[in-house]
Amino acid sequence: MKFLLDTHVFLWWVIADPRLSRMARGVIADGGNTLYLSAASGWEIVIKAGLGRLQVADELERFVPEQMALNGIEGLPVAVAHALRVGALPLHHRDPFDRLLVAQAALEDLAIVTGDPQIAEYGVHTVW
Repeated sequence: MKFLLDTHVFLWWVIADPRLSRMARGVIADGGNTLYLSAASGWEIVIKAGLGRLQVADELERFVPEQMALNGIEGLPVAVAHALRVGALPLHHRDPFDRLLVAQAALEDLAIVTGDPQIAEYGVHTVW
């Protein structure tokens, strides 16, 4: 199956955070699954780090791609169609990054691995 990792899921996986659910760990650890990290998540990580809400031991430009490679996670670019789909979404969630992930998941037929219950309100398949 194909899965899009929510930003917090990616970060929790790479630091082995115990808040990551058993189901999420299983999906990520299953080598038969294709995992994606959105370019929007990269942007969100940089913004949070810049605001002091996130700290990593290495430079983000090196840390994120290294962790993606180590964990077999592919990058998912943001296309114009993804951005435009956000405009058709109801306002269940106000976070622009999460709304973009929902649009990407819908257009690319991906399940989202997320601990955010609001994302499921959009009718995309979620795993937690």
